[in-house]
Amino acid sequence: MDQAGDGYWTCTADGLDPGTTYKYELDGKDSKPDPASHYQPDGIFGASEIIDHESFKWTDRSWRGLDLKDLVFYELHVGTFTPEGTLKAIVPRIRELAEFGINAVELMPITQFPGVRNWGYDGVFPFALHNSYGRPDDLRVLVNECHNRGVALFVDSVYNHLGPEGNCLNSYGPYFPDTNMGLWGANVNLDGPQNSGVRNYFLENALHWLSHYHIDGIRLDAVLAMHDTSPRHFLLDLNEQVQTFKENVGRKIYVIAESGFNVPIILDPAERGGCKFDAQWLEDFQHALFALITGEREGYYQKYGSINDLSEALTEGYVYIGEGQESKRSPPDASYRWIPTSKLVVFAQNHDQIGNRVQGDRLTQISGIEAAKLAAGIVVLSPYVPLLFMGEEYGETAPFQFFTDYQSKELVDDVRAGRKKEFANFHWANEAPDPQNPETFKRSKLDWQQRYSGQGQKIAAYYHNILRLKKEHPIFHADTDRKIKHITAKTSVLFIHKQYSTTQAAIIANFSKKPVTYTFPLEGGNYAKILDSASFDWAGPGSTLPTLAAKGDDHQIGSFNLAVYFKESTEEKPDG
Repeated sequence: MDQAGDGYWTCTADGLDPGTTYKYELDGKDSKPDPASHYQPDGIFGASEIIDHESFKWTDRSWRGLDLKDLVFYELHVGTFTPEGTLKAIVPRIRELAEFGINAVELMPITQFPGVRNWGYDGVFPFALHNSYGRPDDLRVLVNECHNRGVALFVDSVYNHLGPEGNCLNSYGPYFPDTNMGLWGANVNLDGPQNSGVRNYFLENALHWLSHYHIDGIRLDAVLAMHDTSPRHFLLDLNEQVQTFKENVGRKIYVIAESGFNVPIILDPAERGGCKFDAQWLEDFQHALFALITGEREGYYQKYGSINDLSEALTEGYVYIGEGQESKRSPPDASYRWIPTSKLVVFAQNHDQIGNRVQGDRLTQISGIEAAKLAAGIVVLSPYVPLLFMGEEYGETAPFQFFTDYQSKELVDDVRAGRKKEFANFHWANEAPDPQNPETFKRSKLDWQQRYSGQGQKIAAYYHNILRLKKEHPIFHADTDRKIKHITAKTSVLFIHKQYSTTQAAIIANFSKKPVTYTFPLEGGNYAKILDSASFDWAGPGSTLPTLAAKGDDHQIGSFNLAVYFKESTEEKPDG
């Protein structure tokens, strides 16, 4: 190969058709896969394969994407979403998800990782689709089906680190300097010597998925773990390159940040020192909601638990400001309502909040079905962009546990020890399942039959109903305005009064395990109940709330009960 400058090498070879496999021989010694391999048919230690990205027959040419404010996310793990654990097996499910009310599927990381089972955050070939999930055209078929059904497809990308097993990037250049260590090993070289090629590698990676696979957006993992002291942060370069790309192709594409903390760099524009992300996962919202429902006060829930925390998350977005141990309660005189609600993605649980529990248990197992339905109502009818985790919509009982398939015994031992250390802050009594045991992976697969009968069918009907309310009524849309006229938080009852144009709505929720009596506070006529989570129709215990409510009426609201009322004189009563 010939030196091309700036650390790049080139050569031209004839007769290398798609399907040809190859490796690079480094200095006449070791042979390694291509660091920018587009497919590893035999896994992380095998040869790379030349992939044809041009011949696939797309039928989504009219697709221009969806507005961020209208998205309803559905996060899934390819390996556990179906019995087959492949991209092909997801395709027949897209129609059902679309009809259910989902219009944005988000895949947990799909790049090549060690073995056949993993969450995907230990990927080592960022340009290559994981071989056990299928071939590149299988992903294209899935994206094409999504777009033809009116569904956007997002991928979860990891640029803050690469996995430890099979990572060969340092054989080619200074990708991970040993002198700059982070939470998951050496940090990516974004600001050290010879960093320009490293930065370009990850910038090109984002464009690779957007261009070759028509992906609609990227959820970027742990953005605050990306150490960069450069005058111009890598994340700003990334967002601006994606912006240029989407303008050139004429479709809506978004980059969404995952961060456990709230700092200006995430959503602020460049002129204010920010990195211009389109949106952020709002961890504050989940922590406030989950701690209030479950009563847990350990780990990242230790600062939360008051009903006022949830009230603040609904009205302000941010509850705590800053990073790590430096994060502090948002000061009373500060307001973050300048952040459009469409820039904040909220959830009751996601892969982290389930899988990083010692048994991987879901909210339905922790606090029961009524609590899970209450949480869903708060999330979906919030002013923000909602996200559901696979199986949540029908009360899936299977856990989602942490699983791996490493070859190195030393690494396996390190992972087991690391999991125990992570759980130390939560003081859970049970032992964590062995991540290496294939049964841990099998336990985490969805049981789709739960969705179609009995309790699961009724819970699915409830989710479908609240998603319909979100879609059909602008008073629940995410945009620049929360539409909250006032919110009252007393002991365990949250009362939200919303107004949009001439439409007025009330949401009342009891976060207690016991029934509570409250007085309806709104003047100006009757309010008609249009949804009640306690209804028998939704596998509930039966409602104690009246069909009509007016100011001064005393009512009893059941445990973990949520209800929605519309003012009769200004809103035609919706069906259901």
